[in-house]
Amino acid sequence: MDPVSMTASLGPGLLGPEVETSLRARGFTLGHFPQSFEHSTLGGWIATRAGGHFATNYTHIDDFVESLRVVTPTGVVETRRLPGSGAGPSPDRLFLGSEGTLGITTEVTVRLMRTPEAVRTLLAGFRSTDDAGAAVSSIIAAGILPAAIEMMDALTIQAAEQAVGAGFPTDADAALIVELDGSLAECNACFDDVVAICERNGATSIRIAEDDVERALIWRTRKAAFAAMGRLAPNYFVQDGVIPRTKLPEVLARIGALADEYGMRVANVFHAGDGNLHPLVLYDGEAQAERAEELSGKIVEACVDAGGSITGEHGVGVDKKRYMPSMFDEAALAAFQHLRCAFDPRGLANPGKVMPTPRLCGEVPGPYRQHPLERDGIAERF
Repeated sequence: MDPVSMTASLGPGLLGPEVETSLRARGFTLGHFPQSFEHSTLGGWIATRAGGHFATNYTHIDDFVESLRVVTPTGVVETRRLPGSGAGPSPDRLFLGSEGTLGITTEVTVRLMRTPEAVRTLLAGFRSTDDAGAAVSSIIAAGILPAAIEMMDALTIQAAEQAVGAGFPTDADAALIVELDGSLAECNACFDDVVAICERNGATSIRIAEDDVERALIWRTRKAAFAAMGRLAPNYFVQDGVIPRTKLPEVLARIGALADEYGMRVANVFHAGDGNLHPLVLYDGEAQAERAEELSGKIVEACVDAGGSITGEHGVGVDKKRYMPSMFDEAALAAFQHLRCAFDPRGLANPGKVMPTPRLCGEVPGPYRQHPLERDGIAERF
């Protein structure tokens, strides 16, 4: 760690708490942490350009990356972000979000921030997701940029409250968690405005965390949302679409209509500040699995139709590569493939991922002209 340049060089296998505990002991923070930071690694954040509840203000992990060391199938690449922005493309941006298809990150240098002076957190209940969504839009329109704005619908509130017992408003159809951080004076002033905005948009209850213990309890309930789904159904299919914040009411209405059409329940929990939705399709047993996956795909299509994306932070992998053509035309996909072939002409790095079909690096001679998966006779699995 270099406190003068405010950077730290870290190994990709470090878990979130290992990073943050070490930095906070020295008065620093990384600022960005995905929702799953307690059990996910820094290398995973790099691979998927992880977002999370702090993406509202602190954006995604890539804005904190100063340099990378990556082992590719053709050699070692070291990137460094230079001062200014006129020295050509930034090489580190090629690897962020590439999901291991260009190489393996072995070292990350990140930009640090000073630990904020103050943190204020509130929990607000609303009669509908429309009212909660209107509150989110009003907060942003007022020029307030919270560290986090999270929304949970009625199903999610009920399940998470049963699991944690933190006193969430189970009679509400939606709940917002809003957190501000920064200087004490600015934080307090903006926090009063956020409370007033929630009240103007029909908040039925507002609870302000009085100390770090109560704040942690509120966040524990939000973090329990996925696991708590086991109280509602034995299985769930999670999605990770992104939409413009202004399209939140219509997309949630579309998700509700799809749930009715398929006769399934969908619990919604999402990073409202940056429009990253996590609809959870609940289903019972193997007999409903295929139908749940189909419904999940319809939700992805609804996000794209609204001007959004197929993924915000969970990545494309195998499951979502079928939706890549809904966002990118053939010319763009071909450009992606040329980039991939430049670093991995033999198709050795995480083959079969991200691209919608196994694609070849045609300039490679001999047996490697054929994709390794096809050569091994297992391409149909992907």
